[in-house]
Amino acid sequence: MASKKNGMRLAAAVIGISALALTGCTGPSSNDAGNGGSDEASSAPITLGTTDKVTSLDPAASYDNGSFMVMNQIYPFVLNSEPGSPDPSNDMAESAEYTSPTEFTVKLKAGLKWANGHDLDSKDVKFSFDRQLKIADPNGPSSLLGNMESVEAPDATTVVFKLKVAEDQTFPQVLTSPVGPIVDDEVFPADKVLDDKEIVDAKAFGGQYTIDSYNKNNLISFAANDAYQGVLGAPANSKAAIKYYADANNLKLEVQEGKIDVAWRSLTPTDIEDLGKEENLAVHKGPGGELRYIVFNFDSMPFGAKTTDADPAKSLAVRQAAAHLVDRQSIATNVYKDTYTPAYSYVPQGFTGAIEPLKDMYGTDGKPDAAKAKKALEDAGVKTPVKLALQYNPDHYGPNSGDEYALVEKQLEADGLFDVDLKSTEWVTYQKQRVTDYPAYQLGWFPDYSDADNYLSPFFATDNFLSNGYDNKEVDSLISEQRGQSDVAERTASIEKLQTMVAEDLSTLPLLQGSQVAVAGKDVQGVEKTLDASFKFRLGVLSK
Repeated sequence: MASKKNGMRLAAAVIGISALALTGCTGPSSNDAGNGGSDEASSAPITLGTTDKVTSLDPAASYDNGSFMVMNQIYPFVLNSEPGSPDPSNDMAESAEYTSPTEFTVKLKAGLKWANGHDLDSKDVKFSFDRQLKIADPNGPSSLLGNMESVEAPDATTVVFKLKVAEDQTFPQVLTSPVGPIVDDEVFPADKVLDDKEIVDAKAFGGQYTIDSYNKNNLISFAANDAYQGVLGAPANSKAAIKYYADANNLKLEVQEGKIDVAWRSLTPTDIEDLGKEENLAVHKGPGGELRYIVFNFDSMPFGAKTTDADPAKSLAVRQAAAHLVDRQSIATNVYKDTYTPAYSYVPQGFTGAIEPLKDMYGTDGKPDAAKAKKALEDAGVKTPVKLALQYNPDHYGPNSGDEYALVEKQLEADGLFDVDLKSTEWVTYQKQRVTDYPAYQLGWFPDYSDADNYLSPFFATDNFLSNGYDNKEVDSLISEQRGQSDVAERTASIEKLQTMVAEDLSTLPLLQGSQVAVAGKDVQGVEKTLDASFKFRLGVLSK
C-alpha cells in the first residue's frame, strides 16, 4: 500500500507481493531510507559485474533487465521505490493521488533540474509518456501504458494522467516501471529513438547518478548527481561502475579475486555454491520474481495462422502436448541445483492471487505424462513427430540456458512426439528477432513492479509486449477490469480466473521460478537492501 507519509492516497491497497516472498528482505530504517543508510557518501568507488547487456539507454527502445538496471541509476521517475520496499514513493513528485476516478494527479517538486542544467518540469513528464506511445517500439515498454488515455501538463509542476479504467490499482506501480523513466524534452526527439552516445554527450540525466564514461557493454562509469532531489537521496558512494562480461566464468574469477565488488546476474548455480565457501565473499539472496518460459508465436509455430497448414485446433494441441511433456523438477534440480523451482502458473508463488492451474491441467500432478501428450495430438489429427523450431539465448539468461534447453529438447523428443530444431542466438540479435523470426523461444521475465498484473498485462492483453499473435477478448476484458477493482478479494478472484484462462490457451509455457542472488566481497555493505521486492538493483546503497 502506498503510504500517506509519501503523499500517496489511493482508494485501496495496491495488491503487491505477499509477506511470504518478503521474508528475509531487509530495508533501511526510517532515518536512512533516502540515502542508502549513509549520512555521508563514501569516497570508495564500487564496481558491479554482470553478464547482462544494455540494449539501449533510451527508455522507449528497451524492455530488458540489463538496460533498465542502468536507467534506474540515471533517470528520474515521477514515483519510485525506496530500497527495501516494493511500494511506490514520491521521487520527482511532491504528491500523487486520484483526484477523480479516472484522473491521477501529480504535483512535482519545484526547481528540479537535469544534470545539464535544463529545467525538469511537467513538460518533460508529458513528453516522456507521449513519446513512449508515439514511438511504440516493438522492443520497448509502451504496452505498460495500455490504461493511459492521455497525459496533460496544465502548469509547470502539475501532471494529470487520464486513465481508461477508474481507480487503476496498478498505475502507481506502472510509474515506477520501465515505462516510467522521465527524459529531457530538450534532448530527446519526440518520434524516434536517440542513440546512446547522444544521450551521454547531452548529459540528459536526472537520477541518482550521471554517466562519466560509456563503453557499451564493456564498462559504464557513474558519478553522483548533485542535482538529484528524489527519494533515493545521495548515494552511499561517490562513484560506481558496471563492468560487463561475455563469459560467466570471468565474472566468477574477478569477484573471487576481488577485482570487482559485486557479481550480479548471472553466475551458474555451481559457481554460487563454490563462491559461498570463499572466506572473503558473501552470497546474498532476495525474494524472487523471475519466471522462465517458452513463448509460442501464434503465427509461425506449427499450424500457426500464417503457415501453409494453419489450423488453430492443431496449433493448440501442439502447445498442450509440450505442456504435458516438460519436466520442470528435472530442469530445476539437474540444471539449476534447485536455485530455481518449478513454475506451474503465470504469476509466481508468493504474489497475491497466485495459483497453479498448469499443475492440474497438464501432465499428472505437475509431472510429465507422454500418454496425455500423445492423445492431445491424436485427437486433433496431428501427425508425429511434430517439427518444432525452438530458440534460446546463451548469454542473457545465464550460462546454464544451453543445458536447460538441451534438457527441454530431450524431454519433448523422448517419446517420438516432437522433432526439435534447437538453436541459440546472442542477446543483442535475439531480442530483435524474437518477435518475427522464432516459432518458439526462451524468455525470462523480471517484473517491472510488484503486482500480479505485471505477469498478465504485458503477456496477454491486446498489443502485448510479446507481439506473438495471441488475442483473447475475454482475457483482455478481465485484465482491464481487475485493474480497477479496489476490493482486494474481488481483484484476487479475477487474477486467479485469468491464470486459468490463459493456461487453457497456452500462449506461453512457464517452466521455472527463480530468486535474486548477488555475490559480494565481505567489505561491501548494503547489498541486502537492494535485493528487495521492487526488483531494482540500486548502486547507490552500496559502500565499502
